Order: sequence, then structure tokens, then C-alpha cells
Amino acid sequence: MTKHCCSNNKRSAHHSGELKEDLVKRLNKIEGQVRGIQSMIQGDIYCDDVLTQISAVRSALSSVANKLFEAHTKSCIAEQMESGNREVVDELLQTIRRMMK
Repeated sequence: MTKHCCSNNKRSAHHSGELKEDLVKRLNKIEGQVRGIQSMIQGDIYCDDVLTQISAVRSALSSVANKLFEAHTKSCIAEQMESGNREVVDELLQTIRRMMK
């Protein structure tokens, strides 16, 4: 049984197990990359090499955010729109603004 993102006035996601597994796998990899960056700094690795790894982490996080945003739009936002909640458009616009920063 899937949970609905806004049932009982409680907001929760209801993404597939496959999506959650993919996002967690990506985040675990990012976590490892961040620990690697910390080790690089502690090991006095050349700054440009550290910056390259930071850029890779930022890109990976952006990828996770985009994947989650797409799923959110196709499920939670679409579901709320179908149920007549037009205020969710303002939430969506705020989310887009945050992601563009």
C-alpha cells in the first residue's frame, strides 16, 4: 500500500522503493566523496585536485535533487493539483527558486 503525500493533512512522500533505493545509493556515494575530500584536505592534497572533487560532489547532489524534483512534480504536485489544491503551485515555484540558487 502506498502512502499519499498529503493524506490526513500530514505531508509525506510516497515514492517507489526503487527510487528511494537509487537516491540512497547516490547519497551514500556522495557521503563517501565528502569524506574523501576531508582526507584530501587533511593530507595537504593540491588545492585544484580538492576543488575538482568538490565540483563532482556538487554535481552529484544536483543530480539527486533533480531526480527527486522530477518525482515530486510527477507524484505529489500532480496529485495535489488533481485534488483541486492550486496553492501547491506556489510551493512548486518556491522550490524551483531554491533550486536555481
